[in-house]
Amino acid sequence: MNKKLLDKVLSKVEKPARYIGNEQNSIKKNINEVEVRFAFAFPDTYEVGMSHLGLHILYNLLNKKDDIYCERVFAPWIDMEEQIKKNNIPLYALESKDPIKEFDFIGFTLQYEMSYTNVINMLHLAQIPILSKDRKEEDPFIIAGGPCAYNPEPLADIIDFFIIGEAEELILEILNEYKKWKKEGKTKKAFLEKICKLEGVYVPSFYDVKYNEDNTIKEIVPKKEDYPRKIQKRIIENLDEAFFPEEVIIPYIETVHDRISLEVFRGCTRGCRFCQAGMIYRPVRERSIENLINLARKLVKATGHEEISLSSLSTGDYSKLEELVLKLMDEFKEKRIGLSLPSLRLDSLDISIIEEIQKVRKTGLTFAPEAGTQRLRDVINKGIEEEDLIKSVENAFNLGWSTVKLYFMLGLPTETMEDIEGIKDLAYKVKDLFFDLPKGKRKGNLKITVSTSCFVPKPFTPFQWHPQDSIEAFNKKQKHLKDIIKDRKITYNYHDPELSFLEAVFARGDRRLSKVLIKAWEKGCRFDGWAELFKYQNWMEAFEETGIDPHFYANRKRDYDEVLPWDFIDVGVSKEYLIKENEKAQKGILTRDCRLGCTGCGINQSSIGGVC
Repeated sequence: MNKKLLDKVLSKVEKPARYIGNEQNSIKKNINEVEVRFAFAFPDTYEVGMSHLGLHILYNLLNKKDDIYCERVFAPWIDMEEQIKKNNIPLYALESKDPIKEFDFIGFTLQYEMSYTNVINMLHLAQIPILSKDRKEEDPFIIAGGPCAYNPEPLADIIDFFIIGEAEELILEILNEYKKWKKEGKTKKAFLEKICKLEGVYVPSFYDVKYNEDNTIKEIVPKKEDYPRKIQKRIIENLDEAFFPEEVIIPYIETVHDRISLEVFRGCTRGCRFCQAGMIYRPVRERSIENLINLARKLVKATGHEEISLSSLSTGDYSKLEELVLKLMDEFKEKRIGLSLPSLRLDSLDISIIEEIQKVRKTGLTFAPEAGTQRLRDVINKGIEEEDLIKSVENAFNLGWSTVKLYFMLGLPTETMEDIEGIKDLAYKVKDLFFDLPKGKRKGNLKITVSTSCFVPKPFTPFQWHPQDSIEAFNKKQKHLKDIIKDRKITYNYHDPELSFLEAVFARGDRRLSKVLIKAWEKGCRFDGWAELFKYQNWMEAFEETGIDPHFYANRKRDYDEVLPWDFIDVGVSKEYLIKENEKAQKGILTRDCRLGCTGCGINQSSIGGVC
């Protein structure tokens, strides 16, 4: 990369620090001494990508190997994209500034369906053909993983192969096979045929999809006998033995989360019926306290961050949370390092823990009741009572909190207007709790934020067969809430139903959607998750011009015997279990937390083995 040209370009963009690299703890290697060059590609801005724990894990894991060089590349913002095109600069990696088209692998992490057009845009800016069938022998392998890869089909024509499940072990197995393949000088297809036998690897071009007359899928067939019929997700059995970085890159600019992220466990035992993560990341595997304290010490030393966030799907469920919190507080109190516990549940909120945390730094409290009435909370298997919320909020107000965020979902299966009005009632009850306190006990100015998202049915959940509400229905529900929440202490925020509609299309879509993605990208769609850049009309034109009906994917109820686009993937949770859970939802019957006894989801009978 010509340094003078890059300097000139960076002087014209809004946040040049997104594109320069060289941050503290970033890794530099001599490219003549490495065998494999890997670009970790995050299809969003630098600030979003650098807040993602998975990036730091894989970046450091790969760079621990002397013969592998992993570099980073992010989606350039609109101003930088313009400069890249104007000056004919191919998209480059931050560490070496080399064009990523010269690399062996470009690995995309798929965290959100609405980043798919950014994947296409980044390939285009890298001067790499978008469709896998158009790529030559000298082009890099384009791979993808992450939660959205559990339904890989909408990107089937674009990605060479997918990693299904947790990548820490599998990625090294793939790169070892690559080193052997490189020496043998065989074709790219030969390499794909070799790695498709590895557990967790899916090569879409090795499969044919046949359709019924009503456009549903008839069958998904391997093109050869020895291609696997089922793709088993990969799983790390012991987190204490799994790799975790002891230092992470310190960005020059503020990112979404400027803090140490300490992963306490993976998986979740709660079984909320709308939650994909709770199903695909089973079973629960915890890190030991000793391991976590040791990692925290090293990361504090390496980063200088002033906050440690204990991350997991439901941190309050960590079996030794109180002991961990007390030890971390004791260890770091002199350095005034704060602790934050995202994803706490109302019924696991131990007030003594909250008291400990607020001694250093007090943040707002976030609760996610998800639904406004007990009936609907039972339908979704949330497993919390209204009194859990009331008690938790009351305790928090007594301890001096005054900022509360409440998260809900609109459009859940079986929802009625009464459930929606229950959202307002709950918010008003929270407000009354604050003002019921004696004046002298109230601290600060009460601020309640109520946020509603639009329910998106996701693969591998008990609600995967349900239709999504129409955009009109969502608009009506949001308007109703806006009309009835009339208190200045309560702010109401809501998601864009048009964006959630498209999310639902791609969450449950099949491989016919690849052409829609490309068409939408041609019409200027990218950074679709950013409100100011979202072009709904252009998306609708893309569907029309490709002759594909988006409502077929988003707003249609599916039958249990329909072949779903992701049915060839085995996440360890059986379809029978998901059906049983959906049936229980219709009757409002709860399923217990599986820490209290096995609920028969299938994870410990599957080939994953009895890890839970």
